[in-house]
Amino acid sequence: MKTKQNRDMMTEETENAGQQPGGETVSEELREATAEAAPEVAMQDRLAALEAELVEARQQVLYARADTENVRRRAEKEAQDARAYAATGFARDILSVADNLSRALAAIPDELRADEKMKGLVIGLEATGRELETVFSRHGITRIEAVGQPLDPNRHQAMMEMPSDAEPGTVVQEIQAGYMIKDRLLRPALVGVAKKAE
Repeated sequence: MKTKQNRDMMTEETENAGQQPGGETVSEELREATAEAAPEVAMQDRLAALEAELVEARQQVLYARADTENVRRRAEKEAQDARAYAATGFARDILSVADNLSRALAAIPDELRADEKMKGLVIGLEATGRELETVFSRHGITRIEAVGQPLDPNRHQAMMEMPSDAEPGTVVQEIQAGYMIKDRLLRPALVGVAKKAE
C-alpha cells in the first residue's frame, strides 16, 4: 500500500517538476538536479573522453614505431650499399690497369712467348692477369659478356655499326671490356654492332 502511495507521489512530482506555479519550465533546476542525482553520467562522459585520448595516443605510438622502423631499415640499406659499393671509385681506376695488362699480353708475339729468355716475363704477366681477375671476382667485379649478345643499352655502349652476317643489333666486336660491380654497372662495354644489310 505504502509503495503504491509512494509511486503515485513520485509520478505527480515528476509531472509537476517541469512547471512552476506560473506554468514556466525549470530547465536549469532540472539540469542541476540531474547532475547531482546522476554523477555516473558525468563519470561516463569523462571515461569516454579518456578512452578516446588513449586510442589517439596508441595510434601516435604505432605511427612513431613504424616511422622509426622505416628509418632503421633505410639506414641499414644505406650502410649495406656503402659496404658493397665502397670500392667503386677504386675499381674504376684499376680497370685501366687491367686493360693495359690485357693489351700487353695480347701484343706479345708467339716467337717471344717461345723464347726461353722471355718465357719468365710472359708467365709473370699472365699470372698477374689471373691474379687481377681473382681479386675482381672476390670483390664482385665481373666482366660483361659482349660479343654475340644483342645490344643492351644498360651494359653496352655502341661505338659503331659494322657490316656483318649476324642479326642486326648484335654485338660483333668488343672495343673495350665492360664490368659490373655486384648488380651495378661499373663501366659499359664499348662495342661494334652489326648493321642491317643495305
